[in-house]
Amino acid sequence: MRIGVVCSRVRVEEKLILAALRERGVDVVRIDPRELPLWVGGPGLEGMDAVLLRCVSHTEAFYISRWLAGVGIPTVNRHSVVATCGDKFLTSMALAEAGLPQPRTALALSREAALSVLEGMGYPAVLKPVVGSWGRLMALLSDRNAAEAVIEHKLTLGSYQHSALYLQEYVEKPGRDIRALVAGHRLLYAVYRESDHWITNTARGGKTRPCPATPELVELAVGAARAVGGGLLAVDLLEAPDGRLLVNEVNHTPEFHGAMEAVDVDVPGAIADYVIELAKEGR
Repeated sequence: MRIGVVCSRVRVEEKLILAALRERGVDVVRIDPRELPLWVGGPGLEGMDAVLLRCVSHTEAFYISRWLAGVGIPTVNRHSVVATCGDKFLTSMALAEAGLPQPRTALALSREAALSVLEGMGYPAVLKPVVGSWGRLMALLSDRNAAEAVIEHKLTLGSYQHSALYLQEYVEKPGRDIRALVAGHRLLYAVYRESDHWITNTARGGKTRPCPATPELVELAVGAARAVGGGLLAVDLLEAPDGRLLVNEVNHTPEFHGAMEAVDVDVPGAIADYVIELAKEGR
């Protein structure tokens, strides 16, 4: 069996996944997306049974997943999943269509529409880029003055990413959120990410500890993964003040080095097994 791992940077996660695949007797090839020409109609990556996408860049994952689908090579994750999860608004729409609970959310395409949304949503509220990760470029809007200032900055910057104003109600969480990793129809683990800051991502200093995998959590995390098309996905959940669990985001290139310190799970091994299973199905 021959499996490719696409990554421009070999971080801790990629080293562990590559090692886990080799331990299972797989002929694994690391592929640098910066050196990969995507010829329309092929040639492709001949001889590959499957490809695991570990791109930091959403642009790389988006185009490479579509190209590999065109040349008949299965990927983790599929292009439709990458496309949905790479855009927060598309993710929110998929969650809504599946009837899953999430914070009140809206997309505004102008300053006036954004301020109208915020008046109806109430302050504080959260403004996020539609494409982005690691908690970057998020803003907590405390009132209309703050909203006007941040929106002006984003629209003046002028890129596509800043012109779509993705707005969510602020959920007063208990100093933490929940990160759950799903592979197919199985929950691999769940951890709390704790921080004194309102942004609890581990990339921003959040610390992890084990989170009980209650039936409600498992059903919601697996349901959220299914809603965006399924695969190897990280589902972020918020604990609302009234006790409800809300789906916040779904990530198609999950990092897990922080979670490994908190859970007794062979995460890279489970990921390797999932990719091998997909490759066998595609043969």
